[in-house]
Amino acid sequence: MIGALCGGATEGILPGGSAPRGIELTISYRHQTSFRHFVGTVEQKQREILGTQIFNHYHLFDIAVAYHLTPRWTLTGSLPILSADRDQLYPPRGVYSVDGIGDMTLGSRYLLFRQESGGNVSLGFSLKFPTGKDNATSVAVAANGQNVIATADQSIQAGDGGFGFVLESQAYQPVPGRNMLYFSGTWLFNPRNTNGVPTFRTRRYEEVMSVADQYLFRGGISRPVPKLHGLVASFGGRIEGVPVRDAFGRSDGFRRPGYAISLDPGLLFLHGRHIVSFNIPWAVQRNRRRSTSDILNNTHGDAAFADYALLLSYTRRF
Repeated sequence: MIGALCGGATEGILPGGSAPRGIELTISYRHQTSFRHFVGTVEQKQREILGTQIFNHYHLFDIAVAYHLTPRWTLTGSLPILSADRDQLYPPRGVYSVDGIGDMTLGSRYLLFRQESGGNVSLGFSLKFPTGKDNATSVAVAANGQNVIATADQSIQAGDGGFGFVLESQAYQPVPGRNMLYFSGTWLFNPRNTNGVPTFRTRRYEEVMSVADQYLFRGGISRPVPKLHGLVASFGGRIEGVPVRDAFGRSDGFRRPGYAISLDPGLLFLHGRHIVSFNIPWAVQRNRRRSTSDILNNTHGDAAFADYALLLSYTRRF
């Protein structure tokens, strides 16, 4: 899990004023319900008609601390906390629940230019530590009707079991009319191949969970709302997902690669040392791509996507 998935409109950059000093504490929250099944870009509407769709309910919190050493250097730390449920119809059948911390990241960020107003670009690097549990279990019902303790699906595991590193970039540029262009990109690199956690799938090459890369890119435009001091509206787009193959290392095991492209409207309110942001990314395209195991088995698995996500964040500057 990466904290950027909860990120709001500024994602740590506050353009148009003096560079921040001291410490920033950010608490973010993401909620979504995934239930629309896709194979490629084609929605499997028969799942909803037959009542066989799987529901995943996510509540993802992220606690992030940024310490500004200088106007250009910042130390960063992030700890996600996941609470998720999965209503699974196929054996082991049941409602799986997972609660716990995710994979922690520690790193730094650097502003490329000295100016404290106007446009700027930052580059960030973080290490990801496997602090989250990757083999959480829950009570389920086996094919013979007996209650069993079964491993929860990969989609609701709090961690992935691998050390990794994150590269990120953020940029903003004022444009005429009190508008601001913004961009951010985050890629989580997971060199580990598989984590050895069984999926209980019978198809070849899908017996254990893959440790997959993740990515998020977003950009758009923002501007102050007239006559409402401190309120900023933003509108843009975002793409987030899991690649078919990792940038480094092998990509064996089971994963659900794919992406969601969303419209990303939001509001940001600044008051003194307090910042509150609210975004609702609304999916306009979802694509469950073929994994390496799909290619080897000559199949094409599906994945459940959400219609929208709710993102909230609060930042306090000290």
